[in-house]
Amino acid sequence: MKLSSFIGDFQTKETPFYFYDIALLQQTIDKVKESVQIDNAHIHYALKANVDPYLLRLIKEAGFGADCVSGNEVRKAIEVGFDPKDIVFAGVGKTDKEIAYALSENIFSFNVESIEELYVLNELAGREQKIAQFALRINPLVDAGTHEYITTGTRDNKFGVTIDELWGALDQINELKHLHFIGIHFHIGSQITDLNTFVSLSAKVNELQARLVESGYELPHINVGGGLGIDYENPDENEMADFESYFSIFKTHLKLLPGQQLHFELGRSIVGQCGSLISRVLYTKKGSDTTFMILDAGMTELIRPALYKAKHKVDILSGSSLTQTYDVVGPICESSDTFAKGVTLPEAKRGDMVAIRSAGAYGQVMANQYNLRELPKAYYSSDV
Repeated sequence: MKLSSFIGDFQTKETPFYFYDIALLQQTIDKVKESVQIDNAHIHYALKANVDPYLLRLIKEAGFGADCVSGNEVRKAIEVGFDPKDIVFAGVGKTDKEIAYALSENIFSFNVESIEELYVLNELAGREQKIAQFALRINPLVDAGTHEYITTGTRDNKFGVTIDELWGALDQINELKHLHFIGIHFHIGSQITDLNTFVSLSAKVNELQARLVESGYELPHINVGGGLGIDYENPDENEMADFESYFSIFKTHLKLLPGQQLHFELGRSIVGQCGSLISRVLYTKKGSDTTFMILDAGMTELIRPALYKAKHKVDILSGSSLTQTYDVVGPICESSDTFAKGVTLPEAKRGDMVAIRSAGAYGQVMANQYNLRELPKAYYSSDV
């Protein structure tokens, strides 16, 4: 669905705002379900990508579980209607309050990220006279080949425990009476586009599991995390991630035990392409070496370009047939408040509508009020 077809509706709304193509989201959800083709597979949507209630309800209704990384994400998932038995709770710094809340809701599993956390979880579960199920997050030393800020599976990352730490902790785990060790968990990074990375991950999982089996452990659950990337440069040509190839890699290369459950934690690849940040041109301004297109949206509404130097496609929805090269920037008092540099676009004037594409993940959920800006509203294709 082309955004230009909504231009009449957009012009009546105050910018900036987030716009979600609900038909595309539903098609993406359907494609995920169609592509899995793995027995005993479970999809947990990663709430950190987007917690818009409308989107969450659609994802929940599709039968997906929830992957949470804070107590409030666990709370939001339950409020929206996700079954606690389908909720996993990760995070390198879970507080006692967050753990206690998740225990009280009887969630499916904690993805534990340090040996010390095991003792804290055991103590808190004991206070409630409960047995907490957990998977131990393993750092497999697989480089995801993505931005250094969003890689999570290499030696210098804060996430998970090393394989050596796992072996050193097995005897201790067996002595913790309020814990049930149900699986191993991995997550090596985000926005991964080289799918061979998941082949490497599968090999690491197989190697570790074989050693566990030799040691007498046959865990019922394997969680390989998420991280599947989307095409930010060509969102119209590639509206969905390559789910078929992604799941096929694990089906082909992962050696699951009979009846073993396989868990995935997908976020960006589900919601990323359905969302756009809609803005207006405030001014165009000639610099000494460039022409600036100054928008009313900035890093407060989409922080990824400022934080990661991430690139999003910029579409002028109501511009001229002539072209001009621009640096597309926002109004925030930071030089990093830049969406794109040196891009050739239709010549724009004050008031023209602009879409920053592929903003469905890590756009609205990371919005902030720096410079005391108001948080934008969200609109949906089903309502306009």
